Amino acid sequence: MAKELIIAGVEIKPGEEKRIEMPSVHLYTDTPMPIPVFVKRGKKDGPILLVSAAVHGDELNGIEIISRLINSPSIKNLKGTLIAVPIVNVYGVLSQSRYMPDRRDLNRSFPGSSRGSLAGRIAKIFLNEIVTKCDYGIDLHTGAIHRSNLPQIRADLSNETTKAMAYAFGVPVLLNADIRDGSLRESAASAGVNMLLYEAGEALRFDELSIRAGVKGIINVMRHLDMLRKTRSKKPLVEPFVAHNSTWVRATDSGVVSHKKSLGDYVEEKDELAVISDPYGKTLDVVKSPVEGIIIGKQNIPLVQEGEAMYHIAFFKQHDGVLENLGILQDNLTVTIDDNNGF
Repeated sequence: MAKELIIAGVEIKPGEEKRIEMPSVHLYTDTPMPIPVFVKRGKKDGPILLVSAAVHGDELNGIEIISRLINSPSIKNLKGTLIAVPIVNVYGVLSQSRYMPDRRDLNRSFPGSSRGSLAGRIAKIFLNEIVTKCDYGIDLHTGAIHRSNLPQIRADLSNETTKAMAYAFGVPVLLNADIRDGSLRESAASAGVNMLLYEAGEALRFDELSIRAGVKGIINVMRHLDMLRKTRSKKPLVEPFVAHNSTWVRATDSGVVSHKKSLGDYVEEKDELAVISDPYGKTLDVVKSPVEGIIIGKQNIPLVQEGEAMYHIAFFKQHDGVLENLGILQDNLTVTIDDNNGF
């Protein structure tokens, strides 16, 4: 018999689909600011998967990923339960800000407190009402403002369950990432919830490749968890490569930037990444790679301050395969608009 599932006082029974406005903290005007929650329970019992987005209010790709996911015919015959939260940080989305109104980072405020800061109270509500009721999770993120991330999964790959989910997702790069204090992923792990973090694209922008890869990846994980019927694809599989280390390359001077390398490029040690010039075009410095690896994150704005992060480079022993699999991912996701939900 399926377990009872109640969210914000609303019971969702097997075979039901509900949209819940989960109460949180009010605005100054006493206007309620609920968190939108979509729940779909299959008629057959199975795992409970959480997919969350916009924990940082300026990271919008995940909102569109969840929109396409919950409207996809692929999840029609679901086994188990999908809980999808397209906007966790409603306040941040309203103000197009990464942070909460109290200037705190919600993803550093877990597990939260019912008597703490605004961010802490929201974290507590989300953890108690949603996260602790799940078996697995996928948290959707992007790069910061003016920075793009190559589609990648960050996870604790020493955990075999999480590692298997990460491989199933199907993006070229897996980054073995330590769990940060105060993060959603840390509190989820403490509650026994195996969680992936999907990073792709740029803040305040929709990136079509990142969105399609996200939808496809979540459905791949659901198939891996036996929540959806497995299918045989004629397209080549993306075999991910694992990076156990990465580094940020920072600007050596302030000025106008001419980028020489792009997201996904392979670079060798001492390769030129960018040239920094003054407003008259005089070269101030050349930014070079300190390591051999793949660019998985990159600053986009052509202006830089000394010490600012410009390139995020991951280390691989077999970099050629990463480039090949990035190409496979792009080919697999190059479909017509009518096929967007046909995963």
